[in-house]
Amino acid sequence: MPGLISLLLTYIFMTVIMGIGAIALKANLGRFLLGFTLVFWIGYACWILGHFAYIAATDAAKDHIGWSLKLTGEAGFIVALIVGLIVGNFFPKFSETLKEATRPELYIKTAIVIMGAGLGVKAAEAAGLASAVLFRGLCAIVEAYLIYWAVVYFVARKYFKFSREWAAPLASGISICGVSAAIATGGAIRARPVVPIMVSSLVVIFAVVELIFLPFIAQAFLYMEPMVAGAWMALAVKTDGAAVASGAIVDSLIRAKALAVQGINYKEGWMLMTATTVKVFIDVFIGVWAFILAIIWCAKIECTGGRIKAVEIWDRFPKFVIGYVVTFLIMIFACLNSPGIIKTAKAATGEMDVFRGMFFVLTFFTIGVVSNFKKLWEEGIGKLAAVYVLCLFGFIIWVGLLISWIFFHGVRPPLAG
Repeated sequence: MPGLISLLLTYIFMTVIMGIGAIALKANLGRFLLGFTLVFWIGYACWILGHFAYIAATDAAKDHIGWSLKLTGEAGFIVALIVGLIVGNFFPKFSETLKEATRPELYIKTAIVIMGAGLGVKAAEAAGLASAVLFRGLCAIVEAYLIYWAVVYFVARKYFKFSREWAAPLASGISICGVSAAIATGGAIRARPVVPIMVSSLVVIFAVVELIFLPFIAQAFLYMEPMVAGAWMALAVKTDGAAVASGAIVDSLIRAKALAVQGINYKEGWMLMTATTVKVFIDVFIGVWAFILAIIWCAKIECTGGRIKAVEIWDRFPKFVIGYVVTFLIMIFACLNSPGIIKTAKAATGEMDVFRGMFFVLTFFTIGVVSNFKKLWEEGIGKLAAVYVLCLFGFIIWVGLLISWIFFHGVRPPLAG
């Protein structure tokens, strides 16, 4: 059928599915549908613009043009982010219209669950490498937790004189996994609601900055170590959306450069898989970390004598991780048990990947919309930002790079063909 008809049907399908999600989240359905319609079409326009040949083409001569920025089609994510920032900071009334559908966490977590199936098929094709990625990813995040959190908490308390109520969510937000970690930690220590909200706002802002620069730094210096680059995105970029999307951009940028400079054609998706796997391990540990902090605060700091119930781990556990693991395991076990279905499974997950890409675009656009720099500054976010800048650019990014190098140095994706 014609492309425009397919696009219209895609919009209808996604609207119905997201409408069901909105009902489950007890959102205002009418406002959500209006906002989602605008978010979808603006996001898709950004995706189209990102594929403009002068922006995306990796071989200008082949496409009969004189020059190109060579950003690949993933440039659509950057375009969506920039447009979102413009809307969020210069068109407050319009961004208010979009508010009910401005849910970057919903979109990225949906995309990650979809991605689980595709990564399961890729893992089945190269089971040995997938196992290595899983093991190395687990080791990397355990080491990162033990280093990052303690150092950020110490800096916030010792040099910036923050109270424990502020220092703990700040340490989790900067060092672990941004919004989810800050909110879970705030709940664990019974912080006032304003604390994790302010930290989460900072996380989103700095994730935008990292998202713009780190993938291109990785392309310039790590194209000979592609899996190091993927892991680095997960350990350095602090939100699920930005980290996984950074992994997608790095995957495209490094594959393009490796092909152009070295003549090596890596299979698509392995750097993205590394970034996603490491980030998912981080998410899995958020619930455990929040539970540990809840015990410490109750037993040693607040001294309330209250009993912490095991069910609190479940309450704080990021549920989307279950979806990711289930789709991943279903596909990898199905393909390993019946290798003959791998070709069919690849075709099926290829169709699913269309929706994964669309949800990524919606994530980027809505991250931009919620990043209102002026409002956050008026709320007194400057001192928190100083801690964030010092810790993030002072050591977290570089320690993350070192840890990624230790565990993924020398690991290569499979070759295409």
